[in-house]
Amino acid sequence: MSNPEPTPEAGRPVVLRNGTVLTMDDTCTVLEGADVLVVGDRIAAVGPALEVPEGTQEIDARGGIVMPGMIDTHRHMWQTAMRGYGADWTLTQYFVWYYLEHGRTFRPQDVAAGNRLAALEALEAGVTTTVDWSHGLQSVDHAEAAVEALRSVPGRFVLAYGNIQAAPWEWTADPAVRAFLERHRDAADDMLGLQLAFDVTGDPAFPEQAAFEVARELGLPVTTHAGVWGATNDDGIRLMHEHGFMTPETVYVHAATLTPDSYHRIAATGGSISVSTESEQSAGQGYPPTWQVRRHGIPVSLSMDTSVWWSADLFSAMRTTLGADRSREHFEAHLTGETVTHVALRARDVVQWATRGGATALGRDDLGSLQPGRKADVVLLRNDDSPVSFPVLNPFGHVAFQAQRGDVHTVLVDGRVVKHAHKLVGVDLAAVRREVESSVEHLRSSLGEETWAQGMNPDLPDAQMLDNPYQYTEYKSDSTRAAREEVFEEHLATER
Repeated sequence: MSNPEPTPEAGRPVVLRNGTVLTMDDTCTVLEGADVLVVGDRIAAVGPALEVPEGTQEIDARGGIVMPGMIDTHRHMWQTAMRGYGADWTLTQYFVWYYLEHGRTFRPQDVAAGNRLAALEALEAGVTTTVDWSHGLQSVDHAEAAVEALRSVPGRFVLAYGNIQAAPWEWTADPAVRAFLERHRDAADDMLGLQLAFDVTGDPAFPEQAAFEVARELGLPVTTHAGVWGATNDDGIRLMHEHGFMTPETVYVHAATLTPDSYHRIAATGGSISVSTESEQSAGQGYPPTWQVRRHGIPVSLSMDTSVWWSADLFSAMRTTLGADRSREHFEAHLTGETVTHVALRARDVVQWATRGGATALGRDDLGSLQPGRKADVVLLRNDDSPVSFPVLNPFGHVAFQAQRGDVHTVLVDGRVVKHAHKLVGVDLAAVRREVESSVEHLRSSLGEETWAQGMNPDLPDAQMLDNPYQYTEYKSDSTRAAREEVFEEHLATER
């Protein structure tokens, strides 16, 4: 920004003045030229020309959009130190690398490094609440490191405890894990929640029942990768339903290869689906399911999955989800010779999924909207130096298609300003960089250069050339014409 803006002091009320406010209330009311007043950890008032307490600090929101903090309901934060490493992976290569070959290489400090970096980049992008789908917790020491890192960053987080190196009925039976879960459940507060994270394979014996029983006994929600091609399927959903383990608190991640029967079971039991569109499009879990999920009335939230592949902001999630849903809607119509003249999924819907949808999935009615009495998790999108910042004609469309993380001017979490004037507040990024570099050095040296390079650059499949008869009908010069005619005659003879 051309004129540096002082960061509001902690402990004093804050008012964001004269912005376009997306309240995300029950009717998604938009207020032009309105203010949002924050007192303590709550939103005190929303409206034009608000009267504010003496000593209130003002943030100029003119030309900007004020919206609730976004909520990511599924991110493997522990993998963030390997940002971009798996850009060319399939889901199979991901499973092999983390589950079978190298996941055990991660030490507690590596989990902490990834979590801390992921937590900061979430805040920087306006994501004020993130579910850490932490399935790299090989030991309680790893889990304690994960919690320490999350606690060191002033955002809201939910630790979804998991361990891909053991079966869920094994690690949930570990007394040390049980003690950890009980201790952090009892210590859970407004800023750090707890879930259990494990998958259901569809084995008729339903061995996962023991893990569900632990979750029920401890009073913890379960989040599970459901409907993932080649890994989890309708049988898993059916077993959960028949044994009474599908609840309104259950979050089904991806849910991309399920049949209507499974969607009916999810809808009937009140669960929600966390869609990771970039992941589903690229990795192969299945086609992003919103085009059929919304027909069943199932609540949807958005998530980014992992930075080892993709971006880690919900602007990308909103954009790709709209694109995938509309693309499938057109595709299905074209199969029957029809034309879609009015799209069903609107920009407002994905903004709702990125905010209030996440709050619903987590059972946090106090998050996800800008209404008096709600928690003060607030984001200001304003970038005076960007020609993309104006005009703001359709604010929902602007958020979903035009805005990006660089436009996040100010972020408040629990009433505390954690980013202002496009910079995180009170963060020593140099120290975080050193921590991450140390983690990368450990992982790289443990694997060895050849294995490290092979993991990042998987082999390409053998190329197959299509037989194209039309490639012989154009001639670049007279000198090659005779040769091309000879090839063309040979092709015709083969076709006969």
